[in-house]
Amino acid sequence: MTEEITKITMYADDEDTENQPSIMVPIDDMDIVKSDSPHTVDELAQELATIKQSAKKIAIIGSRNLPITHQQMIETLSMALVMQGNTIITSGGSSGTNAAAIRGAMKANPEKLRVILPQTIGQQPSDVQDQLIGVPNIVEHSDRAMMTLADASRVCNREIIDECNQLICFLSHTSKTLHKAVKYAEEGHKVITVFYLD
Repeated sequence: MTEEITKITMYADDEDTENQPSIMVPIDDMDIVKSDSPHTVDELAQELATIKQSAKKIAIIGSRNLPITHQQMIETLSMALVMQGNTIITSGGSSGTNAAAIRGAMKANPEKLRVILPQTIGQQPSDVQDQLIGVPNIVEHSDRAMMTLADASRVCNREIIDECNQLICFLSHTSKTLHKAVKYAEEGHKVITVFYLD
């Protein structure tokens, strides 16, 4: 079987091109993107464009059971992302990832925070209601009032992911709901950063 070779000539400058080295590159070794590949050129270009955007909609979701040091890191991350011009999208929470993301964004610029609740403010615990005081962009869902909180949260995570360009998720290996959210984001070709807590 013959191997197709292409010759690439490299020149250090425009003069003395006769004595310059050549590199032989086998074309068979080059990566080929097939049209039926799960990641087509268009999808990769879209993901690259998202990464290069100066201001993005970044979803931050994750576990409620976090030590205070992790919460402080998430708060700092959220604040820094907002200060760079990004919008943070998260859900309500009295503790853990979402609460830390809200605190950080509120310190930097409340207008750059969007909180999507699984149900209504009235259905949230009083400490969550207190935390949401002053948040200008809250989305409530009275249509989910009769759903269990677990089911409403799953739908809420999908809504958050649909609105974002990038997902940052803090979870443990046993977090089934969050793993499903990450998989949903992968299917939507979002830029994803996952931090495992265990």
